Amino acid sequence: MHSTTPNSSAHGISLRTILGLFKLRIGVVITFTALAGLAVSGGPSLSALELIVLTFSVLVSSAAAGAFNQYYEHDLDPKMARTKNRPFVTGQLTHGPFWLGVIAVLTVTSVGAAWLVLNAWSALYVFLGAFFYAIVYTVWLKRRTWLNIVFGGLAGSWAVLAGATAADPGHGAIPLALAFVLFLWTPPHFWSLAIACKDDYAAAGVPMLPVVVGNEKAAWTIFYSTVALVAASFLPLFFGLGWIYFVGAATGGALFLMKSWQLVRSPERKAALASFHASLIQLTLVLVGAIADSQF
Repeated sequence: MHSTTPNSSAHGISLRTILGLFKLRIGVVITFTALAGLAVSGGPSLSALELIVLTFSVLVSSAAAGAFNQYYEHDLDPKMARTKNRPFVTGQLTHGPFWLGVIAVLTVTSVGAAWLVLNAWSALYVFLGAFFYAIVYTVWLKRRTWLNIVFGGLAGSWAVLAGATAADPGHGAIPLALAFVLFLWTPPHFWSLAIACKDDYAAAGVPMLPVVVGNEKAAWTIFYSTVALVAASFLPLFFGLGWIYFVGAATGGALFLMKSWQLVRSPERKAALASFHASLIQLTLVLVGAIADSQF
């Protein structure tokens, strides 16, 4: 560990470094799920300030959790080709209390803003999203069990509920169904990536599913998980969403099922990446379909 002052640890940091540290691409996806939860809540419209605070709170809490993930895993990241250039590994950022302080301030600010401007339910779910990714997944489960991403993946589900309860603290059926979809989506999404990066996880000693059971069994698990996901994605239809949502869920679900089946047939990196990208398209179509259907 290099000794440095707080100012020098942040000196000369590029925008790209910051975007990578806070995993803002993932944060944008998480925020989008919160906005989908808001759209299907059935509650009153938020004011401009409330909408800004919801977006800010979810994005910033997600960013803080992403940064903590890299801070905590600075010992694992050098062992993996995918993560060996992260800023705590390369020395662009100094691994020390300054950054823990930044992460804590961002977390408290995001949760506090949601509490003050929205309500306690929304603030709770903003907090739980960050807590499950940073502590439950990163600290407690990732190095111990292949079930790590099953429970760690609740981060997206909490985001849906953060958005929904911002407008309606009553926890409507459609947001709960959508949160369940997010819970089922994360494992096959992440396990597809884990097959593609299996050698990395094995080198780092992380018990991701394909490392533990092999690519073939992992591919079958992904396929069965995708079947369950696609079936669950039709649940919101029983609670009020209509044909626009159906088209999105059916189209995205068919694509993900096809790619996950191709992964079963050829459980290698290329098919795994195709399944991973199909999962992103499926989620996008489900969320866009939910937003469009509830608004139009």
